[in-house]
Amino acid sequence: MRKLPTRFACKFLTIAKFSIAFVGAMVIAQSANAQGQLNVYNWGDYINPEVLTRFTEETGIEVSLDTYGTNEEMLAKIQSGATGYDIVFPSVHMRDIMQKLDLLHDAKVNTLPGFENIDPANMRSKVDPESSYCLPYAWGAVGIFYNKAEAGEIKTWDDFFALPDKGKKITMLDDLRETIGVALIKNGHSVNTGDSAALEEAQAWLLERTDKISAFSYDIVSLVQSGDIAAAHWYVGATLYTLEEPDKLGFVIPEEGATMYQEDICVLKDAPNKDSAVRFFEFYMQPESAALNTLQQVNGTANVPARDLLPQELKSNPNTNPPPEVIAKLQIFEDLGNDLRKYNQVWTKVRTAQ
Repeated sequence: MRKLPTRFACKFLTIAKFSIAFVGAMVIAQSANAQGQLNVYNWGDYINPEVLTRFTEETGIEVSLDTYGTNEEMLAKIQSGATGYDIVFPSVHMRDIMQKLDLLHDAKVNTLPGFENIDPANMRSKVDPESSYCLPYAWGAVGIFYNKAEAGEIKTWDDFFALPDKGKKITMLDDLRETIGVALIKNGHSVNTGDSAALEEAQAWLLERTDKISAFSYDIVSLVQSGDIAAAHWYVGATLYTLEEPDKLGFVIPEEGATMYQEDICVLKDAPNKDSAVRFFEFYMQPESAALNTLQQVNGTANVPARDLLPQELKSNPNTNPPPEVIAKLQIFEDLGNDLRKYNQVWTKVRTAQ
């Protein structure tokens, strides 16, 4: 799901230079003579490498990082018997599925020092509402990333889907929940509905537009930058690029509403290094650590004090910090249970028609 920038936001880090002053504060850390290993399995490019480097410097724990592209890919690998991973970063609905499948370790996260920094609004699990198993990590909206010269002004999903009629190319995410979610929102339904009629309506809506969609893809940043694609259904991480080239690139949360995501950090039940995982939780709950990550990822953080360490350009950005009336129109995914098969059927028809 989350395909975020593959490079450091060097220009943006310069803009936010004052916030780097918090680096020194991290040295208040615990002794750096601890040794160990931590094996991280995360979305591609979804953690600031500097966070991992500083974790090792502070604790002596060496970190290895492996990546995945979707929740489903991650779950399939874990269920197929892959071993050795300590922590994973599932979306909230997927962490609920994993807990029900008895794949997660109860790390007693809500008893660890630093948990008081976590915003209760980000404790979104239906299975674990007190956040004992997993730590709320990051969140953000999914909207439209566009090239201003090619797309003009974009405010709505209708503006987005009107572009192909003008000879412009658009793409959507290769993700059944995200893309079906747009259709459900446009037709006034919950992105978690199990109603067959609502899903049939969403399917028909998408099938009417498959000839307008040039591709279902995550890898579109360079194409939007070059203008080969006028606009793409993508994540708020695109704000990094809009800050670098504000006259050229834009990102918008459509007026009709959109989906939002949140990932949590969870320890796997068979993790070989559970103590190292707990040390990482404690490290990441330091506001300086969460802020450092947010500065590079350009999304929302669940760590309340960390928000005060961010530059004004991020605090005041309506995409990374949406106003309440926009947040009210954002929908987050929940575990669908047996209704997931209905979504799979819709997705198969949409993808084979494209």
